[in-house]
Parts: sequence; C-alpha cells; structure tokens
Amino acid sequence: MKLLSPGDTFPSLSVALPGGDTLQLPTALAGGHAVVLLFRGSWCPYCNAQLRAFQRAQPQLRELGVRVVALSVDDEAITRALIDRHGLTFPVGHSADAGALRAALGAFVSGEPPYVESTGFVLDPHGRVVVSVYSSNAIGRLVPDDVAGLIRYLRDRESAAA
Repeated sequence: MKLLSPGDTFPSLSVALPGGDTLQLPTALAGGHAVVLLFRGSWCPYCNAQLRAFQRAQPQLRELGVRVVALSVDDEAITRALIDRHGLTFPVGHSADAGALRAALGAFVSGEPPYVESTGFVLDPHGRVVVSVYSSNAIGRLVPDDVAGLIRYLRDRESAAA
C-alpha cells in the first residue's frame, strides 16, 4: 500500500454512478482543480456532515473552478437515497471495492464488511495530487473552506510568479 503524496499522478479509477453511468478519474476532472472524497458510508454521521458541507460550498467551489466527486462502498440504492436526502449535486459513486481503493490510493480499510476510511485528495488541473488527507477512523478529513483557501493560495502564488 502506497500513500499518494503531492506531485503524484492520481491513478486511473472508474467510479460507478447511480443510473449506470461511470466516471473515469482523473480524466473526467482534467482542466480544473478537483476534490475526490472517499467516505465511510451513509451510516457515518461525520461523512454525512462532510458531504453536506461540500454541497453547501458548491457555489464557492464552482466559482473557483473546483469540481467534487465522492464515493463509498455503499450500494447503488443506498447511495441514491443519500444523494436525495442531502440534495447532492456533485457526482457520488457507489459499490467501490475497498481493497482496490487501498491498493490504488493507499486508503485505510476497516470493518466487516470492509469500508474505506475517510480519505480526500485535492488534484491540480493535470490530475496530480496537491494534497492528500488520510484518516484511520471517523475524524480527520478535508473541509471545503480549507480547499477554497488552498486554491486561492495556489492561484495567488501562480499570479505572483507570472
């Protein structure tokens, strides 16, 4: 298991979306900054709070050109119910393989049946990791205000260098 570090290319990952579509990461996010959130499941109150926070921040993140994708091991029906319950407008994947996420992304896996601990990545427009946040239990995760602040910081730095 290798943890992803800043500068690493985010591995190719196929995300199953409710309704039968799939999203290919990081290709689908190319051209702008992005956030990829792995969450424990719809049963986790901290995950629900994180997803709601990213939904509330959508206008601010969109203005900054930041796209968000989330996924868990939950099945399609549970994921669809979660999306509906919180009015999520960003893509939320379902039926992820916890072991495959551990192997590809370094995510910590717990429980039986296995689920992925909260893991978050901020990606640059080329699909490279800018920040990786790994949790080994319920707390410790990306928050939208930190993401927005980071993107503003990176843009200011790029402007100053130009």
